[in-house]
Amino acid sequence: MRLTALALAFALPVSAFAAGSDSTTPPTPSETTKKCWGKRVWDTEAQKCVKPQDSSMNGHQLLETARELAYLDRFDDAQAVLAAHPDQADSRVLTYWGFTNRKLGRRELANDFYQEAIARDPDNILARSYMAQGFVANGEYAQALAQWTEIKARGGTGTWAETSLRHAIETGVTVNY
Repeated sequence: MRLTALALAFALPVSAFAAGSDSTTPPTPSETTKKCWGKRVWDTEAQKCVKPQDSSMNGHQLLETARELAYLDRFDDAQAVLAAHPDQADSRVLTYWGFTNRKLGRRELANDFYQEAIARDPDNILARSYMAQGFVANGEYAQALAQWTEIKARGGTGTWAETSLRHAIETGVTVNY
């Protein structure tokens, strides 16, 4: 199994995948990460950095900005952006809340968000993968395997969510993004 894991580690560009997507490309730096610090985002209408809740960004733009901030390990800033999202019940928003809380060491809270995301969208394979990465990090391999099985059953074979989780289960090494 270790030889397979080693081969897989070299075959898959797992660490190159960006948080929240199946893209192998990191988020493109935006004006937010080029010009704004702390819990501020670039508002194109105002042409300045503003609090996320005061920005003209729509829900999609807020999610992309949260993804970009999380990619840069700016988890508190990403959460400030998530808090401004108009649909807190959106499965993708809940997934990001889970991801940022897990990265901030709030495992139980993260799992609550992941479970809510999955309850709202059972096919949310990203939430399943991120939650299972936390299980692997805590040595809870049976729970991680159960989520891996669910991901595959829901058509996720070969996606970032599936391959990164498979890699984590085989090697014990989780990925950040």
